[in-house]
Amino acid sequence: QVQLVESGGGLVQAGGSLRLSCTASGHTFSTYGMGWFRQAPGSEREFVAGISWYGAMTNYADSVKGRFTISRDNTKYTVYLQMNSLKPEDTAVYYCAARKVGTTAARGGYDYWGQGTQVTVSS
Repeated sequence: QVQLVESGGGLVQAGGSLRLSCTASGHTFSTYGMGWFRQAPGSEREFVAGISWYGAMTNYADSVKGRFTISRDNTKYTVYLQMNSLKPEDTAVYYCAARKVGTTAARGGYDYWGQGTQVTVSS
């Protein structure tokens, strides 16, 4: 079982930046694919970004490509989401997820989920 704890959410003005962090329990972190998802009020949860087990592959939703960057530090059991040029439509609860199959930067098939962190972008 993997436990994921997100941090770094908050309120920011449009055009600003935030960095989300997600720290995992356990010593198998480096074998997992990791991802970030988000869910806005009244909407379904959607894929934001994914990264393979050693970070060689990344994958992004079109809506965030060029603005968000996913990265990981396996020595710290942590995955990051750097969010730049934030827009009001980025407002959502952001979730970290882990996938047992870590060889790709997948958009689905995640096994473990964090509790989420709120990101609010004001106009």
